[in-house]
Amino acid sequence: NKMWDRFERLRKEDPVHFTPDSFVGPYWSVTSYETIMAIDTDHKRFSSSWEHGGITLGQPLEDFEMPMFIAMDEPRHSEQRKTVQPAVAPNMLKEYEPLIRSRTQGLLDSLPVNEPFDWVDKVSIELTTMMLATLFDYPFERRRDLTHWSDIVTNMNNPDICPGGEEQWKREMLECLTTFMGIFQERQAIPQKNDLMSLLAHGEKTRNMVPMELLGNVILLIVGGNDTTRNTMTASAYALNKYPEQFEKLKADHSLIPNMVSETIRWQTPLAHMRRTALEDVELAGKLIKKGDQVAMWYISGNRDEAFWDKPNDYIIDRPDARRHLSFGFGIHRCVGNRLGELQLQILWQELLERFEHIEVLDEPSNTSGGFVHGYTWMPVILHPK
Repeated sequence: NKMWDRFERLRKEDPVHFTPDSFVGPYWSVTSYETIMAIDTDHKRFSSSWEHGGITLGQPLEDFEMPMFIAMDEPRHSEQRKTVQPAVAPNMLKEYEPLIRSRTQGLLDSLPVNEPFDWVDKVSIELTTMMLATLFDYPFERRRDLTHWSDIVTNMNNPDICPGGEEQWKREMLECLTTFMGIFQERQAIPQKNDLMSLLAHGEKTRNMVPMELLGNVILLIVGGNDTTRNTMTASAYALNKYPEQFEKLKADHSLIPNMVSETIRWQTPLAHMRRTALEDVELAGKLIKKGDQVAMWYISGNRDEAFWDKPNDYIIDRPDARRHLSFGFGIHRCVGNRLGELQLQILWQELLERFEHIEVLDEPSNTSGGFVHGYTWMPVILHPK
């Protein structure tokens, strides 16, 4: 609650706010919808490049830089992004849909009913990890490797997830690199397919990547495919339990599922911020952002901006402008896999509504720590069947 109150105060009193001293160094907090959009759509003056510090606050480890296309400027960003886009193109979504549905049905039919279990582990992580394994054509029986690496890379300073700190983090990232370098080389030796590793291995702009750039792009695609979808799956169950009148509305009209998914992505905001670095002096909302300054676009705040949204703190599944949320970003860096994530969530709720009358959340979920991924680590539920 303190976080929401602080963001509300920033939006009203100082939507472009400078923090001169912090553990991530000096930075600007941009918190209103309008100012976030101004920066997110201005890639010529605000850089995402890893060479300027990348997409998260603070400075990357000097001896362990991982270039990735989301943290590149033009033209390299679009060259590499276009390489992987075929994996999530509309024709592939049509191909994935029956597979996602059959796996979702199988998982839901295997869940315990009328007894507690952890939704995060049994539903959210399992479904997203199955999809990730398919996207990478990664050994299915080892699919939890992908979740593990995603958790490690975003939690170097979290002793519950990475107790060995920087040393463990580096070791596990190098293990990830060794694994995927082997897969990369295997895919180079066979004809191209539509999985992410094959596309990277054969792409004109990616087939000669140095090892740390391969690692960076693999980590980007793992985190992008894991954290956002997984945390929205949990958030949707949590929100519909917290707002039972909205769940009743959804049960009465299943056509609201796609908009409910968008509203959940807005209301929850799975990535709290994205960072940019000013390439020149820029005036915004009466403030002078100087060349070289790091700027945090707080999506989590813009998605609750009272000046843009009606009743922004409420969860309203038929909100008419829910799809205008900031969570996928805007401009050239807009999330490449957003349609696939939405598809997974829509199928999950189509199948859940066929089977269960109520998803009872037994306790407040445990939240992730840190200022980048905004998600959940545990949420106990009981499923009540129809």
